Amino acid sequence: MELKKIALNDTHEALGAKMVPFAGYNMPVRYSSDLDEHNTVRNAVGIFDVSHMGEFLVKGPGALDLIQRITSNDASKLADGKVQYSCFPNDEGGIVDDLLVYRLGEEDYMLVVNASNIDKDWAWVNKFNTGGVELENVSDNISLFAVQGPKATEALQALTAVNLSSMAYYTFERGEFAGVQNVIISATGYTGAGGFEIYVKNDDAKRVFEAIMEAGKEFGIKPIGLGARDTLRLEMGFCLYGNDIDDTTSPIEAGLGWITKFDKEFTNSESLKEQKASGVSRKLVGFEMVDRAIPRSHYEIVNAEGEKVGEVTSGTMSPSLGKGIGLGYITKELSKPGSEVFVRVRNKDMKAQVVKLPFIKK
Repeated sequence: MELKKIALNDTHEALGAKMVPFAGYNMPVRYSSDLDEHNTVRNAVGIFDVSHMGEFLVKGPGALDLIQRITSNDASKLADGKVQYSCFPNDEGGIVDDLLVYRLGEEDYMLVVNASNIDKDWAWVNKFNTGGVELENVSDNISLFAVQGPKATEALQALTAVNLSSMAYYTFERGEFAGVQNVIISATGYTGAGGFEIYVKNDDAKRVFEAIMEAGKEFGIKPIGLGARDTLRLEMGFCLYGNDIDDTTSPIEAGLGWITKFDKEFTNSESLKEQKASGVSRKLVGFEMVDRAIPRSHYEIVNAEGEKVGEVTSGTMSPSLGKGIGLGYITKELSKPGSEVFVRVRNKDMKAQVVKLPFIKK
């Protein structure tokens, strides 16, 4: 299958990005080094091109009913200009995808889904659309820039009249940005470093990207690749679909009970409700390495006796903490913070400790 290209593919190549296949797209994984890019976002400001993400428009009478039917969170709580984190539960107790729900208007919503799941999610949403709700998959027409870091507000403010510093987390505004009308400016992100996500039409992408780079120059802005995106999200304990959550992991096991609201009916809600009441046998936890080692996805987690109690789903050397950190599913008995576990690294059991997330405390 031929790799898809995001609108600014050539721009990233010209900036010296190392491009790799990711979720069916040719994507920039790094420009300088993962460590340098990670620290740029934690300490200053960086821009990620995440235009591979998917966007679905859901409009008209019945839009909210459809969203309520297929998502775990309660979208009726959204007001215009608000964003909600949610997931699509499947029929077997797992997760089709995690997503963001944007309320653009009373009968006007946007769903933002993971790039690797665009086709799967589109089929899933359509399967439940029995009421003739207007659906449009605009994923190929929209570019998305995540401008993240403590200096993001200062770096972007010159480009818009929207008061960025007064925007609360998980809200958005539509306005003029870098001379382009009707841009969605969203106070969201996947790094825990603060900042914004900017949705623009592909035709305006180059102009907006260059304006952000120019405005951010005095604040040390750099383009950031997927490598640093992964270490940044992991330090916050944010789940990555395909690693930490998938079609076989339940939102309750994954610690996503907070986005699973049982005051409404949704796909498989009865069995998830039962699961919440009776408890789960395994849980997704964060752990820090005590011994010097880097945990990697699919490494076994064992107890003091060397018996397998779980598996690593995401792991890295944390640039901010200078030690190995990871997420993994482990048996309920060992899931409490402070519990001692071991990660099997090349047949050696390396000591680790379960910790409360996020790894980086603000």
